[in-house]
Amino acid sequence: MLVSSRVKRILRLVPGKQRFGVYRFLPFFFLLGGAMEWFMINVRIGKETFYDVYRRKRSERQYEARVAKNE
Repeated sequence: MLVSSRVKRILRLVPGKQRFGVYRFLPFFFLLGGAMEWFMINVRIGKETFYDVYRRKRSERQYEARVAKNE
């Protein structure tokens, strides 16, 4: 219960409870989403970013579908 009381105390510190209610946390989620996008685009793990892998896999699937269609 110690952890949940700490979390509740931290959540109470976020302003705007009366006016916005639960929606007062939306800016945090937007920032988190933006940070994730930036990380996926700019941070290389090994030699590739997430989008490099995504584009390669997508083109491999398109090629396999084209080959299967021609058979």
